[in-house]
Amino acid sequence: MTPSTHSRRLLPEWAPQSGVMLTWPHPHGDWQPWLSQVEPVFANIAFHIAERELLLINCYDEKHRRHVETTLAQRGVKMANLRLVIAPSDDTWARDHGPITVEENGRPILLDFTFNGWGGKYPSELDNTLNRRLAAQGVFDAGALKQIDLVLEGGSIETDGQGTLLTTEACLLTSTRNGHLTQAQIEEQLGDALGVHHFLWLQHGYLAGDDTDSHIDTLVRFCDPDTLCYVSCHEKEDEHYDELTAMENELRALRNQQGQPYRLVPLPMPQPTLSDHGERLPATYANFLIINGAVLVPIYGDEADSLALAQIARCFPRHEIIAIDCLPLVMQYGSLHCTTMQLPQGILENR
Repeated sequence: MTPSTHSRRLLPEWAPQSGVMLTWPHPHGDWQPWLSQVEPVFANIAFHIAERELLLINCYDEKHRRHVETTLAQRGVKMANLRLVIAPSDDTWARDHGPITVEENGRPILLDFTFNGWGGKYPSELDNTLNRRLAAQGVFDAGALKQIDLVLEGGSIETDGQGTLLTTEACLLTSTRNGHLTQAQIEEQLGDALGVHHFLWLQHGYLAGDDTDSHIDTLVRFCDPDTLCYVSCHEKEDEHYDELTAMENELRALRNQQGQPYRLVPLPMPQPTLSDHGERLPATYANFLIINGAVLVPIYGDEADSLALAQIARCFPRHEIIAIDCLPLVMQYGSLHCTTMQLPQGILENR
């Protein structure tokens, strides 16, 4: 497959954005016991996004919408940049049930892949139909939403915006997602849908407590077409040491489309974060969000926070680096990037 095969381009996260999608936590899902802890995190994320661009928030019902509106007003969020819509969900991880945007002939197209609850682990019926409900309400142009008969989560892919796709075998090749397809067939379908043609597959890398089968956005991120930042582990006693060292070696061997190695920027690991049952949770600094003019970085009240912020600042010298305390988010096995889906320019501005 060659670049000329496609007029589509999978947009990188740093492309100009019209806004970001959040799906607000509600009492009808797994967040119910932790709402008082997690809603302030969502409100903080919302505040910083709305300072710079539009913010689309999916609410469970009208009562929930009023509650979210009050919560955000009390936080001092720029209300003129909010779009609160009723779109009931199973869960709150917009990265994985939100639309993935490609550009075709200068126009954005929203791709609605199948979402099956991370390989059938959790209920997903509402999440899987959420984008169609948004289109039906006129949140974005219904004609721009295209359904794709392939299971794919936004957190499982990274791109340089130039036709390269970075992912993990552990996620995309698992039998519970597209088990009837070979790796070559998955590449062909992703190439057709996303306009990508240079596939980089990682065989190593995981985080304890992760339930996504090693989403790439918890491990390795494109910061620009030539730079990858990644989770590193230097403690030989840590359970991640062997796998993350092997992943680091894989990253060193990767080449871009011009045959050149990537600039690699390591991120530290925070000290183990444990659940109430003593299980390790997947706290990761790689789960940051790039927005217009800023990068929102998850922190965990850990001594490694400052180093992580400094390393990410190296990768984004023209962006403001904003720390967001995301410790409550990892109680449900995700972090900041997982809660969001960017919507590139041309999607929300005129709706």
